[in-house]
Amino acid sequence: MRELTYVARRTVEWREAPDPKVQSSDEAIVTPVAATACDVDSAILAGHGFIDPPFALGHECVARVVETGDAVTAVAPGDIVVVPWSISCGSCDRCRAGLTAHCTTVPYMAMYGAPIGGNWGGLFSDLVRVPYADAMLVPLPAGLDPVAMASASDNWSLAWRLIAPHLKGRPGARVLVVTRGSIGLYVCDIARALGASDVLYVDPDPEHRKLARGFGADTAETLEPVPQRFDIAVEATGRVDQLALAVKCLSPEGICESAGNHFRPGELPLLDMYLTGVTLRVARDNVRAHIPDALALAASGKVTPGKVVSHVIDWDDLPSALPERHLKPVFVRADG
Repeated sequence: MRELTYVARRTVEWREAPDPKVQSSDEAIVTPVAATACDVDSAILAGHGFIDPPFALGHECVARVVETGDAVTAVAPGDIVVVPWSISCGSCDRCRAGLTAHCTTVPYMAMYGAPIGGNWGGLFSDLVRVPYADAMLVPLPAGLDPVAMASASDNWSLAWRLIAPHLKGRPGARVLVVTRGSIGLYVCDIARALGASDVLYVDPDPEHRKLARGFGADTAETLEPVPQRFDIAVEATGRVDQLALAVKCLSPEGICESAGNHFRPGELPLLDMYLTGVTLRVARDNVRAHIPDALALAASGKVTPGKVVSHVIDWDDLPSALPERHLKPVFVRADG
C-alpha cells in the first residue's frame, strides 16, 4: 500500500509500506474514504513541528471498514466510521474516565500522523490498522456526508468540546474566537447554533472572516483587547501573544480554551488573569469521548460543517495538493 510521508518542509510523497494486517481479535483494518488536514498538519508542513521527518502524516478521516478481528462486534466490514486521532483501549482507568488521549494501555501520546508513542502510521494511507476497534471506531450516522465530517476525528469534535459544554453552563454567553484555521470556524457555527448571544471571530484572512459572518459572527482582522467583554474565549492560533490578548478580554471568572499548538514559548499576563479570575485550559483533546455528541449535533441540522470544506481533491493528488495553502481540503477515494 501507499502511505503519505512528510519528508521536508512543504514536501510530502507517497511511499510504499506493507499492507497492515489484523494482529489480534480486537483489531480492524480500514480504508479512508475522506481525509483532511488538521490545523496542526498545516503547522507541520510549514516546518513548525518538533519531530524530524520522515513520518506518515494524517490523523483526520472517515473510513470504510475492510476487515475485523473475531472479537469485534461494534462495526463490520463495509461500515463507514470515524477514526479518532489518538489510540485508546477504552478499558483502562483513564479511558473509562473519558481521558482517551492519555490511555495507559499504549505508550504515552500514541496517535496517528506522527511517531509519538510508537509508530501507528497516518490516516493519509491506503489502509490503516485500528487496534481496540470496538473502543475506537464510531459509526457515522446515516445521512451525514463523509466529506463534511472528515474532520470529526479531531477538529470538528474538538470544536464541539471547546464551546458546547461551556454554553450549556452559561446560556447566552458572549464568545470570542481568535484563530487561524478551521477550528475557529467550527466553533463559530456551534456557538451560534447553541445560543451564544455574541460571537466575535478574529482572523487576518478575509475569506475566513466571510465564512464566519455566514455563521452569524461579527468579525475583525486583529484583536483589540476590551476588558470584561467576553465570557468565553477560544484561541486556536498557536501564538502566545494572541492567547495573551484573548485572556485580557474575559469577564470575571471567564473561561479561555486554548487549542493552539504552542511550539514556541511566550508570556501570559498572569497578574491580569489573577485579578479577573480566569480559567485557562491548554490541552489536546480527548476526542473519542466527544465524537458521539459532536456527530449528534451535526446530524441535528442545526450546524453546517460542510461549509468549512474549502476544496474536495482526488486522493491520488495528495502529494501535490496537501502542501498548498488551503483552509480545509478534503481528499476523497474514488473507490471509497
